[in-house]
Amino acid sequence: MSTLSPQDVKRIAELARLELSAAELDLFTRQLGDILAYVEQIRTLDTTGVPPTSSVLNRPVDRADEPRPSLSRADLLRNAPDAAPEAGLFKVPRVIG
Repeated sequence: MSTLSPQDVKRIAELARLELSAAELDLFTRQLGDILAYVEQIRTLDTTGVPPTSSVLNRPVDRADEPRPSLSRADLLRNAPDAAPEAGLFKVPRVIG
């Protein structure tokens, strides 16, 4: 069991700008304590010889990059507000100063 106190959870809640009721404080103290106890259990595992990984998956999650048909430039410009077809462009709202 963790040594996390209700005062610790209250301080964490204050740092996160959360207001907790007494029932929530009790619930989160218990839940966070359980999480910390589980982390301590994991920390006891011997990982000697296990290489670090950047991902928990053993395969790429990205789909293959395959060309697909898309709209023609004329169709895009026809549907765009404030288009300049002669330049092949369309205007968008300014987003930076």
